[in-house]
Amino acid sequence: MPRYRVTLRRSSVEIVEASNQYQAAIVARDLFGDSVEVADVVPAVGRPPVSTGARKAKSTKKVAKKRRPLSPEARAKLAQNLVKARAARAAKARAKKRTSGASKAATKKKTTKRTTKKR
Repeated sequence: MPRYRVTLRRSSVEIVEASNQYQAAIVARDLFGDSVEVADVVPAVGRPPVSTGARKAKSTKKVAKKRRPLSPEARAKLAQNLVKARAARAAKARAKKRTSGASKAATKKKTTKRTTKKR
């Protein structure tokens, strides 16, 4: 029979055996009477979570501050810088292609000349 971890509203967690989570909640509630409230029912797999009042709660993820909106002039300036950077990058790539292509052609010509001289 599967086991379920039932969290009750009386600062305790009980592990009971039942055929489903609804019956597990009923069994756990009957252990302490009708006045107790069932908070959560999950399958009892692994170690139970530790929840004591003395321990600090996990720190939540910090939310980034909202940025001040950019003025249209500043936005246009940034866009122009981006255009220039992309153009420079493309020019660099073209230059690299040209030099690698030229060196291949030069080596090919040299090898053909050498072979003709040997014959």
